[in-house]
Amino acid sequence: MCEAPRPPCAAAGDAAAADVDVVTTGGRRRIPAHSSVLAMASPVLASILERRLKKDRESGKAGRSVVRIRGVTDAAAAAFLRLLYAGRCGDGEEEEDMEKHAVQVLALAHAYQVPWLKRACEGAIGARLTADSVVDVLQLAALCDAPRLHLRCARLLAKEFPAVERTEAWRFLQENDPWQELQLLQGLHEADMRRRRWRRKRAEQRVYVELSEAMDCLDHICTEGCTEVGPAGRAPAATPCARYATTCRGLQLLIRHFSQCHRKSCARCQRMWQLLRLHSALCDRPDTCNTPLCRRFKEKEQEKAAAMKAGDDGDKWGLLVKKVKAARVFSSLANRKPQMSSTSQC
Repeated sequence: MCEAPRPPCAAAGDAAAADVDVVTTGGRRRIPAHSSVLAMASPVLASILERRLKKDRESGKAGRSVVRIRGVTDAAAAAFLRLLYAGRCGDGEEEEDMEKHAVQVLALAHAYQVPWLKRACEGAIGARLTADSVVDVLQLAALCDAPRLHLRCARLLAKEFPAVERTEAWRFLQENDPWQELQLLQGLHEADMRRRRWRRKRAEQRVYVELSEAMDCLDHICTEGCTEVGPAGRAPAATPCARYATTCRGLQLLIRHFSQCHRKSCARCQRMWQLLRLHSALCDRPDTCNTPLCRRFKEKEQEKAAAMKAGDDGDKWGLLVKKVKAARVFSSLANRKPQMSSTSQC
């Protein structure tokens, strides 16, 4: 429910205390109102009333001053005034006014700068948004500078574009405003590209996290051992580790295959070579590391880095190392938070 400061004045239509008449389109209806209430509700109406009252005083005109509200129906103008007097959009008559005249009241709230009423109209129109009305409402949102409503329309348009494309409003837009159609299609294309980039980035991040977990498991296997593979001269552990079902068991099977395979072009062995090389690039204690070939890979990478020129394939490998290292840092921080919360509760 949207609310505004309640005006300290009588109800709308109280002719006894009214000092202005609000005249609707065509002058068919005159609604008595109070200048103090209208000025408090809208800065635009305050400016209009100030000029009009000053002009009437200077000319010596008797009676009430006149304020005209044009461009909407009489019922919509009356609903706009009732909402200004109510200062909120709640149950009862205000809710009924919003259901019937939300579109026209939105235009008036934008023209007369009533922010709370504008937000309420955006919510009311967005709640009843359909594929048949989304094109018209999207144009209305652009004209009335309603970003929330525009966002809801864009989401519905992207979600139900095949249904929107079959509507009469879209065909009318194609025939009469191809530039607007092009802008909408470009917006849909950009949203789709952003969604694809986000999915690709998420997939890459998952790969980096999996590689980070594989590095932790490799260090764990070569230092402490697990159920099937252990460090040199030590029996494997009897109980599986916490990551046994997700990463550790598969890595142990890969290590066993690597130790027994003699084929030169084996994809699984190539994968193991890459994991060992990645571990060597991340390891900060190659002299005491128990992982096979760690020190040898470290020396080889240092020699290659000294002789390598910028722009070679080594740059891609260095980027992979940085990404995996960052993933390890983030995962360690994420694992540390539950531990800190549990210790603080104790």
